[in-house]
Amino acid sequence: MSLHTIKAVFCSILLTLLAACSTVLATARDDYHSHPQADAFIERMVKEHAFSGEELAGIFDAAKRRDDILELMRKPAEKRLRWFEYRKIFLTRSRIDGGVAFWEKHADTLTDAQAELGVDPQIIVAIIGVETRYGGNTGRHRVIDALSTLAFDYPPRSSFFTGELEQFLLLAREEDIDLMETTGSYAGAMGYGQFIPSSYRRYAVDFDKDGKRDLWNSPRDIIGSVANYFRAHGWETGQPVATRAEVSGDSYPAVLELGYKPNTVLDALRHEGITPQQKMPDEMTAALIQFDQQDGPEYWLGFNNFYVITRYNHSPLYAMAVYQLSEEIRAAYEAANGTND
Repeated sequence: MSLHTIKAVFCSILLTLLAACSTVLATARDDYHSHPQADAFIERMVKEHAFSGEELAGIFDAAKRRDDILELMRKPAEKRLRWFEYRKIFLTRSRIDGGVAFWEKHADTLTDAQAELGVDPQIIVAIIGVETRYGGNTGRHRVIDALSTLAFDYPPRSSFFTGELEQFLLLAREEDIDLMETTGSYAGAMGYGQFIPSSYRRYAVDFDKDGKRDLWNSPRDIIGSVANYFRAHGWETGQPVATRAEVSGDSYPAVLELGYKPNTVLDALRHEGITPQQKMPDEMTAALIQFDQQDGPEYWLGFNNFYVITRYNHSPLYAMAVYQLSEEIRAAYEAANGTND
């Protein structure tokens, strides 16, 4: 082998080793400096939204990859819980009492939200109670870390979270939000109502008319924004959410398979052996939903308003927890304030 050939082989091996070392070092970093997907994202944000490339590079150099967030995404607690286990988390005395206190403190705003946006106060209160214990726990993860980690290092939902990261940068620019200090959930949800960035931009409202939509510090914006989300998704004020049902025969399992979006009028459901425990008009449309208790399944009929709650979180367990908590809060509020019939 000639000296020239030996040198060429040596150089080739050296370059391979350097490339491998570079890959290892890049993988070992816990920030997004020179991350290929981050670099492509920065380039697109500069081109499409006129961001400063230098500024974004600094932001992603400071953003951290969070392995704990990746683990939480892989093993969400909700998927491991049955209804009777899930219910115990939210239907607690402290959460009911907290809801009454929140309602009493913000009664005027809740009344305004109902009048202007058509959403029942107890549902607004219950959502905030389930999401953050009335603002007591709005999340400890830096949103820029959470969204960067999920956008660039969580392939199953990379496209979705890349979109949310884009929305977060736009939101921060519009509302003067501190990108490096803002905290939220491990999935990037923010404020008392836990709005993801796209929902924040689309549904949050400046209900206090101060020129800014603030879902951390403005009770009027918080309440008005939750109400606006429900209004936009078709909430019908004063209408039923769900009712217990009795089932018989062998036809009802097929109805369960239709999902939790209202799909069958009550008159037809009765012919399938499904009977609501409350008297309801025959023409109302409902879905049959099963919830697992310790001693066996129980069955509920969910109406349009139940389905609207699932637009906030696509889980029937979540929707039922919100509904039942809202009923407990309403009853306790009315008893405490002498407004019950």
